[in-house]
Amino acid sequence: MLLPYLDPCRTEAGCDEAGRGCLAGAVFTAAVILPRDFRHEELNDSKQLSEKKRYALRPVIEENALAWAVGIVSPEEIDRINILNASFLAMHRAIAQLTLQPEHLLIDGNRFTPYLSIPHTTIIKGDGKYLSIAAASILAKTYRDDYMNELDKLYPCYAWSKNKGYAVKAHREAIRQEGITPYHRKTFCHF
Repeated sequence: MLLPYLDPCRTEAGCDEAGRGCLAGAVFTAAVILPRDFRHEELNDSKQLSEKKRYALRPVIEENALAWAVGIVSPEEIDRINILNASFLAMHRAIAQLTLQPEHLLIDGNRFTPYLSIPHTTIIKGDGKYLSIAAASILAKTYRDDYMNELDKLYPCYAWSKNKGYAVKAHREAIRQEGITPYHRKTFCHF
């Protein structure tokens, strides 16, 4: 069972990313503030859920959250500032869009660049420990999957609707045969 909060006396936003290890596409993050009494037995780390379950949980999260937002950093920005900084920037963009300012941030992972004066706690594998981070992981993953499915229509030879831009064999082979697209991260090794 995931924990509802780190500290029940403050408003916490959970943050997570999707697409950090891909060869193509933007990195997406989400920030989610859930009500203190929110519980959902199926909510979990997006990687532990089927695609169908993730998409079923997305409207549950969006309808029940006190606030939620998605942040995006483009492949060009990733190439310019590196993927780690791009992940932090995308989180900052998501946090900035929240309609309710959190008092504390719960960040999935072990590093983060502070956002304004809001204190934060980094939590390794936090998406499997805290509801708000799990909710953020589901939003980041489903919105990024939607984006990659749209890009797949422009570049079907890369099979992005199946591999979502990750470095699977079929994607690497398509790069060898077709070259890279404007959506590929040029600073990443493509083979």
